[in-house]
Amino acid sequence: MTEVFAVLVLLLLLNIVVGLARVLRGPSAADRMLASEMFSTSAVAILLLLAFILDSPPLLDVALVLALLAALAVVTFVGRAWSDLQSRQSESARGMESRESD
Repeated sequence: MTEVFAVLVLLLLLNIVVGLARVLRGPSAADRMLASEMFSTSAVAILLLLAFILDSPPLLDVALVLALLAALAVVTFVGRAWSDLQSRQSESARGMESRESD
């Protein structure tokens, strides 16, 4: 059974390598963020498999912390992207108002 888990770990590592191509190619920040989420999800899955294979409960704690950090990173990214979008919309609205007054 551990051979199956080892193959799964290798497939997850391959998933990370493929995601690296998405991070490098982009084209947008959202694509890069999704790829980094794929990294963290794959890393959590690898840690959980290794915890089972090696019978190491501390790896479960590490996987949990990594999953929480990944969720925090997504919330931070969305909050920042949302505020950037709001500021661009308000700037464009101000530009339209100044054109109408001319």
